[in-house]
Amino acid sequence: MLCFRLCTSLVLVTACLLTTSVSTERAITCDDNNNVQRLSCDIGVISVQAALYGRADRTTCSEGRPANQLVNTKCSQRGTVDVLKKRCDGKRVCEFNTNVVRTSDPCQGIYKYVETNYTCFPAIQIVACENSLAHLYCDEGQVIFVYGADYGRRDMTTCSYKRPASQIQNVHCLRPTNKVAESCNGKNSCTIRASNSVFGDPCGGTYKSLEVAYVCEYPLAPKGIH
Repeated sequence: MLCFRLCTSLVLVTACLLTTSVSTERAITCDDNNNVQRLSCDIGVISVQAALYGRADRTTCSEGRPANQLVNTKCSQRGTVDVLKKRCDGKRVCEFNTNVVRTSDPCQGIYKYVETNYTCFPAIQIVACENSLAHLYCDEGQVIFVYGADYGRRDMTTCSYKRPASQIQNVHCLRPTNKVAESCNGKNSCTIRASNSVFGDPCGGTYKSLEVAYVCEYPLAPKGIH
């Protein structure tokens, strides 16, 4: 999971940062078998705010469609936002086929689409190659809040130096993990090893890396302390 339990003060601080994001991005993808939706941030990481699989109006993804496929504008599948938050939160780029959310048919006979609203959340991003150490640290007085962490491989370039082709071919190997958050949240600095012994092996024979997105914040004082 990419959202972790934290003390109330850190949750409040994170909520404040989200509300001050510069803008909300929107991605719409019509529901066809081979269609892929891509969310991306030039700066920061993805934070999915809302997501719809279904239909909310008669115009979106309507070209060439008969009227009877557009009439239900109150069609939405439950749980779509949770699926996309788990898949995309904390990543700089997230791509997925629409079948990821097509787990049921919320309105038979209606042509549907995926609409995702997200912000680019300001975060520090680090990458540690397999068997090396990831160092997370904040300025004095601040503490770490891990927004997301993944262990595996998402492309053929990250941590690929002098690696045989067979070890970097599998680019569909990525396991979200809360172990970094469990170890580091609330600390001023933290070191964790990117290894199978810590995170398990999501793809044997593939050389992996640990990707972490985190922020540094001043913790709020507990009630009664001034």
